[in-house]
Amino acid sequence: MQTQEHNVIIIGSGPAGYTAALYNARASLQPLLFSGLQPGGQLMITTDVENYPGFPEGILGPEMMAKFREQCQRFGTQIRDEEVTRVDLSQHPFRVYVGETEYLAKSVIIATGASAKWLGLESEVTFGGFGVSACATCDGFFFRNKEVIVVGGGDTAMEEANYLTRMCSKVYLVHRREEFRASKIMLDRVLANPKIEMVLNTEIDEILGQTEPFKKVTGVRLKDTVTGEKREMPIEGVFIAIGHKPTSDLFKGQLDMDETGYLLPKAGTMTHTKIPGVFLAGDVADSVYRQAVSAAGTGCMAAIDAERFLESLGH
Repeated sequence: MQTQEHNVIIIGSGPAGYTAALYNARASLQPLLFSGLQPGGQLMITTDVENYPGFPEGILGPEMMAKFREQCQRFGTQIRDEEVTRVDLSQHPFRVYVGETEYLAKSVIIATGASAKWLGLESEVTFGGFGVSACATCDGFFFRNKEVIVVGGGDTAMEEANYLTRMCSKVYLVHRREEFRASKIMLDRVLANPKIEMVLNTEIDEILGQTEPFKKVTGVRLKDTVTGEKREMPIEGVFIAIGHKPTSDLFKGQLDMDETGYLLPKAGTMTHTKIPGVFLAGDVADSVYRQAVSAAGTGCMAAIDAERFLESLGH
């Protein structure tokens, strides 16, 4: 059993985890970061990132995460590309497990992120980042004056559809039923928007596109959920807006979370949990913004809060 005690263990990578590691490493805390099964988080499946400050020409998501990783390693972060399988936050020092190996931590920063829910089509994977997206605020700019589809029936879908009308010429909202989970105010906004057309009792059967000489979406095959009839529709972008799932199962029964699974900070704080010494960063605690820059910001805050906590222990 590994029993070395670490000042800070960061669970998860991406902008939040790597930024927390950078700040803690520069504070000479020698953080240990477990990057998980997808080092770099959601940006590893993102193509062009054009809305992160400091990259006027844009940058590929994986390239950006490689730079984040290199920067926090430069100052002494120890990174392990392993997945944390269990945590015990009931005693201090905290216990973090990778399989049967135990790690002790004076403080823990949780940056496990969240992932978009998908329809489960192979074509979603094929054209992910090439016309298929789960983030209108990230990718809407690439569809200026184009026609796109938003899939979903909740507040997220309504918000994404409304946002996309700022740059797209037409937005089709595809929903498999006639009833919506969305709040009345969000639904009313969509119904009042002349650039949005409802396509109800309909689901996407397949996303169509080309792979040579380059990948791009050219249309979708729609299926009527009542009659089963199928038809093809030309389209240039597909936004999946059926919700996100925070990666928080590790912490069930130990930390407060909402009904979806987003971890909740202690009242009046941004990163503190109800357990002193355990802090939150990034999308695992953010159901609203879900941006790389906001995740990095909370990573910075969690790192500073962890540093102050360690100072209170006399580190």
